[in-house]
Amino acid sequence: MDIFLTILAVICSIIGIAGCILPFLPGPPLNFIALLLIQWAGTTTFSSQFLWIWGAIAALVTLIDYLLPAWFAKRFGGSKQATTGSTVGLIVGMIFFPPFGLVLGAFVGALIGELMHDKENLAKAFRVALSSFVAFIFGTGLKLAASLIMSWYVLRALF
Repeated sequence: MDIFLTILAVICSIIGIAGCILPFLPGPPLNFIALLLIQWAGTTTFSSQFLWIWGAIAALVTLIDYLLPAWFAKRFGGSKQATTGSTVGLIVGMIFFPPFGLVLGAFVGALIGELMHDKENLAKAFRVALSSFVAFIFGTGLKLAASLIMSWYVLRALF
């Protein structure tokens, strides 16, 4: 059983790292599950505080990744329509055009939303959409960093 849990932990780590880029896989939560699996396999002993902290980090970076594009759009002068457009674009892109639709969805959604609000100011609409795109890249980077660190703990427990 320990070997099975260890193999499953390694698989979850690999899929978790891929999930930081592929929108249909929850990267950090899978890496957290890998930490739990390696703990249950008896290969290492993490403290409960360590596991709670990494569970919170996994949840937080996943949430940030979904909320940051809309927040950045608003922060850089975007209207409520741009914020809503960014969120809708992210979801539509993720569902209909993965994986690139997720990346471009937040940008296109914010651009369309801001243009619906103010058709005359294309430069502002582009700036708001670009900020939403940068936020998406930043969120993906946060997820990737957290997932790589959790994967490192899994691999360290093996060797």
